[in-house]
Order: sequence, then structure tokens, then C-alpha cells
Amino acid sequence: MHALNLGILAHVDAGKTSLTERLLHTVGIIDEIGSVDDGSTQTDSLALERQRGITIKSAVVSFEIDDVTVDLIDTPGHPDFIAEVERVLGVLDGAVLVISAVEGVQAQTRVLMRTLRRLRIPTLIFVNKIDRRGADTDRVLRSVAERLTPAIVPMGLVDGLGTRAARAIPHTGAGTGTDTGTAALLDVLAAHDDELLASYVEDDTVPYRRLRAALAEQTGRARVHPVFFGSAMTGAGVDDLISGIRDLLPAAGGRPDGPVSGRVFKVERGPAGEKIAYVRMFSGTVRTRDLLTFGDGGEGVLRQGKVTAIDVFERGSARRETSVTAGRIGTLRGLADVRIGDTIGVPGEQSGDPAGTAGTLRSSGPGGSAGPAGPQHFSPPTLETVVVPSRPGDKGALHTALTQLAEQDPLIDLRHDETRQEISVSLYGEVQKEVVQATLADEFGLDVGFRETTTICVERPVGSGEAVEFNGKDANPFLATVGLRVDPAPVGSGVEFRLEVELGGMPYAFFKAVEDTVKEVLDQGIHGWQVTDCTVTMTHSGYSPRQSHAHQGFDKSMSSTGADFRGLTPLVLMDALRRAGTQVYEPMHRIRLEAPADTLGALLPVLAGLRAVPQVTETRGGACVLEWSIPAARVHELEQRLPGLTRGEGELEAAFDHYAPVGRCHIPQRPRTDHNPLNRKEYLLNVTRRV
Repeated sequence: MHALNLGILAHVDAGKTSLTERLLHTVGIIDEIGSVDDGSTQTDSLALERQRGITIKSAVVSFEIDDVTVDLIDTPGHPDFIAEVERVLGVLDGAVLVISAVEGVQAQTRVLMRTLRRLRIPTLIFVNKIDRRGADTDRVLRSVAERLTPAIVPMGLVDGLGTRAARAIPHTGAGTGTDTGTAALLDVLAAHDDELLASYVEDDTVPYRRLRAALAEQTGRARVHPVFFGSAMTGAGVDDLISGIRDLLPAAGGRPDGPVSGRVFKVERGPAGEKIAYVRMFSGTVRTRDLLTFGDGGEGVLRQGKVTAIDVFERGSARRETSVTAGRIGTLRGLADVRIGDTIGVPGEQSGDPAGTAGTLRSSGPGGSAGPAGPQHFSPPTLETVVVPSRPGDKGALHTALTQLAEQDPLIDLRHDETRQEISVSLYGEVQKEVVQATLADEFGLDVGFRETTTICVERPVGSGEAVEFNGKDANPFLATVGLRVDPAPVGSGVEFRLEVELGGMPYAFFKAVEDTVKEVLDQGIHGWQVTDCTVTMTHSGYSPRQSHAHQGFDKSMSSTGADFRGLTPLVLMDALRRAGTQVYEPMHRIRLEAPADTLGALLPVLAGLRAVPQVTETRGGACVLEWSIPAARVHELEQRLPGLTRGEGELEAAFDHYAPVGRCHIPQRPRTDHNPLNRKEYLLNVTRRV
């Protein structure tokens, strides 16, 4: 037996969860197929998922195909819950991307496929709903080739398209009759295989067995993507997809007797409030009562916990076991401090860089390469709102509840304003806000409302700035010397910390205190937004060595501590950042709008009023197609106005694209939640209680 960790991904309503149900039924795990509309599916277990008919949380279910044990992860399709997909990508051996034969390639489809290709995750494409009226597989294939990737191989034909009797006819390699796929298969494979091309040129033919082997090899390397056709509702084509999963996707690697290495991609709480960590094992074996070391590396702090129970997934359910081995997914209990994105085992085993490497820090956040749960593959949340309890006395309970929700979804990024006694959460969209509200009511008994949703901007330095404060000089109340320089860095590079001073010039703990504080302080720039895409260099350092009075213990009034460096760094960093200057950028979405051509005259002034910027505007027959960029804050308004502008015939796709500079006349400000190091007097009063 070998293992395969498989993700099912799709745009919302493409039939992803229905396909999961059909797969489980076909392989004999369930006797009756559940319905998304009825809320009776295996993987949508949350009450809210059953009520709304959408997947909100990723779910794991296991089944066997001959000698392959498949741990299948069903993921949300709605873009508001892309964070769930984010965490799953790092644990997959392969994926099935589901596309509706009626709606075709949609906004989320493109986002998902672009990411799957960038991460080189072997991917099969399943064109679902061939039995539905309006299904058009030729149109879908053209759209996939144009908008996703040209490296596709149709694995069959469809008979009876758009009818209940629709069926998929697989290519057999016979080269005759209904099989017309061999030539197309050869064309795509030969583009990546010179030996295959040479064989064809010499012999004018290539055995189908060799083509099939080449297809498996290139699919496993994510160079080509086989396309299957079928219907999750009727079961048409599902057997062929199952064969493709078994034969074309690569098995999970890793040695059970190797060093322990795994990744936590989901955390939930059990009936007694205990944490349950979902872990994909890459190497080694974890057993009950093992003492594990874990951490995400970015914080430089490792934690430990003893495993008290292990569940693995087998034939549709979780089963208690004494161990979980390389290649499998399991749940671990007993790790009280575990977080999503934590690496289980030796730090750096997967990332290639040990935690706490001196001299470098790469921060999470917009435009950066790392997030609170590991590398970010999708855009960060671009909206935020203040959560307001209906009963003022529930503020403490609300904070506790939101903290628990943040454990399960770190990207909601709680922001606690002590001065105003307010808690903000980050969001991908309005649907996510509704889910947070319903979850707080159902699971915690809290009735909450929300302030107006606002856009999350970022700040980037526009120049270089430098500042320094010396120990014992210029009214510096801290026993520390800190000098910092801020320089702009390429877009998307995040934040990097460097040293221009000797690492041995003072205790390493003091350098680490500066490093960690830099990361915290840059969460709020000159205008209150997170600062990204910059390099912070430590140019000066100094400290007061440990001293004590005669016959007495350590005297912290005469000796530097980490608190001195944590207290001084915000003042120096913000002074340097102020001298560098920052530009505020707002998130922009790229939209694709298709509508009747005669509505273009009504659309253009509305788009201009929403500050949309044209990229492509063209007419195709009786339809107009517009590809524009628009501020993220205006997308929801456009969605609401579109039906009236286009007689209900307009189709809109929207996805985050980039950040654009905000005009100097109307720079948005974000209220600060720190001690305000921009105001030295206020800061020192808050931190040291003296000026």
C-alpha cells in the first residue's frame, strides 16, 4: 500500500463536495450519496455548512483504490474562505480541480490553477455537470487552454452532452473508432519530452503504453494536466477519474523510520475544549506519549507537548491508533500550544532554514512571502471590521471567543484596541462576516454586530531613513544603544532584518529583542497601516554589562535587559521610518465583466464613478467584455448595482490583483493600538511612566 494526499478544489458551486460524495459512494465508503442542498454530505459536518449548503472548513476523509490509500481533503470553494485552501496546499501530493461544464472557468478557478501550477502540484481537471442543460465541453476546453494552461490532455469524449443520459467515453489508445485522443496526447507530451518526439519522428508511431507512462510521469511533475469529463450527480465518468487518481498522481514520499517531520494545517477544538491538530507527516513516525517539539520558525520560539491520542483516517472515518507515519494525515491531541502552520519535529526540516537564524527576519503580511500559517500563496484579506457585542458585558467573552476562532483561522488577524476597547477582524468578504456572526452565536452564545467594513491598506517606504539613540545620551531613558536604517525593497519581498554590527558585540538575546520588536512595530506605520517591502538594518548597538552592588544581587538599574531594547527600538524605528517617508497603498481587484453590448453605455460611467481603471474593453458579437482594475472597497457596490445595469445578464469575476498608491490628498488613517512611538512624550509616559 502507498499513500496519496489529495485535494479537491473548485470555484463555489462547481460540484466539488458532490464529487467527493460520489467518489466515496463509488469506492464503497458510503451506501447513500448525501446532498449539499439537504445538508447530508460526509465532509460538510458543521451545522452552518449544512444550513448554507457551502463548505466553510476543510475536511478529511479516507478511502482505498486498490493498493492506494487516499486521504482526501475537501476544501471551500467560496473566495471568502480561501484561507482554508491556503493551509491545505502545503500538504498535498496531488489535486483535482473541478470545473462546471455549464459555467466554465470562473474567477476562483483561475486563482486556484495559477497557484497549483506555481507550486507544481500535480493536478487532474474534472469537467463536471456534463448532464446539465447548457453544458459545453468544447467551450470549456478552449477556455481552460486560453485562461488556465495550454498543457491539457482530454482523456475522452462526451456522448449525450447536456442530457440526463450524458456519458464519458474514455480514449483507449486503439487509434480507431471513437478514440481520437492519441494524436493530441502525443502533441502535448512531445513538447516536454525530446526522446518521445524523436521516437515519433523515426518510427511515425509511439506505443500507447509508452504514451500512458509518459503521461503519468509528466502529470506527476505538474507539466501536463489530464482532463476528465463526467457528472457527480449521475456518476458518469467518475470511474475514469478514479483510475486517473490511482495511475497518474504520485504517491506520498517520506520514510517512516526517518526524522520526525510534519506540518499542522488545521486546528479545531474537541468537546472538552482541547486542541486537535491535523498533521500531514512528511517523514518519521509519531507515537502516543511522544514528546514533540513544534513551532513555525518565524517567531523564533519552539514549543513542546506530549501526544496523548492519535487518530488516523480510514474508510470514511477517523480511527484511534497508536501512531501516524510518513505520508499519512492524522490528528494529534495533547499539544496545548500548537498553532496552524507549525512544523512538527526539527525546525527547518521542510523550510530549509532553522528557526532563529541571526541576522534575518522575514515578516508576514501584505506583499510579503510568509504568513501566520507559513508561506502565503493567495492574497491577504483586504477588508476589516470592528466586532461589537450587543451586550456591553460580553466584551471579555467576545475576546475569548474570537481568540479561539483565530486559532482555527489565523488570517482573521485580531486587532485589539485597548484605548477604545474594540476588537477588529480581517475579512475576505461579506459572507465571511456573516459566518463569523453565526459562529459566535451558535458556538459561544454571543450576539454581535459589526461596524462598517473598511479596506486594509499597506504602507511602503519611499526613501531611506536612519536614526540612532545612544546609551546614556540625549535623554535616552533605556540602557541600550540602537541604530536602525530603513530602506525600500522590491514589491512582494516583505520585511527583511539585517545586521551591520558585530553579532558578538553584545548578548544574542538583545539582538533578538530588537529583531522581534521590529516585526511588531512595523504592524503600524506612519499612517497606522502595516509596513511592508522594506529592509531594516541595525547600524549601531551597545549595552551596559551586568553589574551588581557589593554583596547584593543583580541590579537592573545598572545593567541592560531585553526590556531596554524592546522599549527603545520602537522610538528609533519610527524615527527612521518618518525620515524615510511612506506611501499608503490600497488593494485593487481585477474584474472581468461580461454583459450585453447595449448596456456598455450605462456601465462605463458607473465604473468610472467607482474609480475603476480600464485595461481591456471589447465587443464580441452581442456581448461586451471588460477587464478593469477597481479598488477592493468598491467591488461589493458594483456587485449590488450590476443586475440593474445589465438587466440581470451581467457576469462579474473579481480577484485581488495588486496594491495601488493612494492620492496624497486623501490618505486614509488607521487608529493606532500601540503606545504611539510617533509621539515620544506620550510613548515614554505609557512605557516608563516618565518623560
